[in-house]
Amino acid sequence: MASWNDFAAEEPAFAQRVLALFTAHKHHTMATVRKDGAPRISGTEVDFGEDGLAVGMMGGSLRAADLRRDGRVALHSSTADPDDDPTFWPGDAKIHGKAVEVQQHTGPSGSDRFLIDLNEVVITRVGTPADHLIIEAWHPGRGVDRLERR
Repeated sequence: MASWNDFAAEEPAFAQRVLALFTAHKHHTMATVRKDGAPRISGTEVDFGEDGLAVGMMGGSLRAADLRRDGRVALHSSTADPDDDPTFWPGDAKIHGKAVEVQQHTGPSGSDRFLIDLNEVVITRVGTPADHLIIEAWHPGRGVDRLERR
């Protein structure tokens, strides 16, 4: 696992592309693991602050309980429908990692904040010509791998 800041220092160009995809829209999707092991999908906002990548939520939320019990989390950036030419679609980003609760934070009273330690960061986009996908994935200690899928 690595922090967002470690990732951004190791792969600055790739991190900037991921950041652009996550900051292009306010709302994203977060997956957590429910008490019974089933997935829980929730809308969320993300924060790329000085302390790294974080998610905040209302105190007492079910997803906060999920993360305290099992920190595994996945984040998926918002995506836009491509125009008539899918090569102009910027793609989407996904982050998989572990959420670590921040005990002292400056958010609203009673709210919860979790930093995300990264296990995987992925950008998926349409290639040129638009007959294949390009999947770029970063893992700690391995750098960025690129796969073209037809």
